[in-house]
Amino acid sequence: MEVLVLQHIACEPPGVFEDVLRERGARLHRVELDEGEPLPDWRPFDAVVAMGGPMSAGDEDDHPWLRDEKRLIADAVRAGTPFWGVCLGVQLLAASLGARAYTGPEPEVGLLPVELTADGSGDPVFAALPSPFLTLQWHGDTFDLPAGATLLASSPAYANQAFRVGNAYGVQFHLEVTPEMAREWAAVPEYVTSLERTLGVEAAGPFLRSIEESADELRGVGRALFERWLDEVVKEAQPA
Repeated sequence: MEVLVLQHIACEPPGVFEDVLRERGARLHRVELDEGEPLPDWRPFDAVVAMGGPMSAGDEDDHPWLRDEKRLIADAVRAGTPFWGVCLGVQLLAASLGARAYTGPEPEVGLLPVELTADGSGDPVFAALPSPFLTLQWHGDTFDLPAGATLLASSPAYANQAFRVGNAYGVQFHLEVTPEMAREWAAVPEYVTSLERTLGVEAAGPFLRSIEESADELRGVGRALFERWLDEVVKEAQPA
């Protein structure tokens, strides 16, 4: 299995999702877009995974490569290539398919529950999860659903937490994170701002400790979800 990984900052790799891919013998082609690495042709890849980052999906003036990335995502998804997007990745998925991605009313930061929708409970991938399930939220942007999308999960703060369209799935929340990754995120200025705005200026230490205490639960849910996506979507999309 050949997987294209779109990364937007070094401290947001696929985490537990990468662990699962490597356990299954997948070969990863990682592109650090924020470092100016060029996008390859998406056609040889069996799947595309797009991770988070501190920029917004519409920040094309500051990050011109976002235009090409959204074009790649749109072309790959419309051709049926399996896609998995996380945080910025789901916002890019929505924007690439013509929906609006924008700054929300308040950041959503914390270890917070997410509920499956009725469609989510019946979805071949999300049916692997209990409802509610614990997530790490650390975002200030959100998105509208693109045409033809199915909403799979919601939270009280942001209704659009996960959706699918064709073979593409996107999640606003983080289940891939390790404590080490979270500590690196706490040094990113944009993430510090949303953390302090939501939880207070003294919250970083307790918040990181709570992530460490919940890391096994988060990664367990993330592993179950991603494995189902590989089994139910990626495997099924591969030529016989």
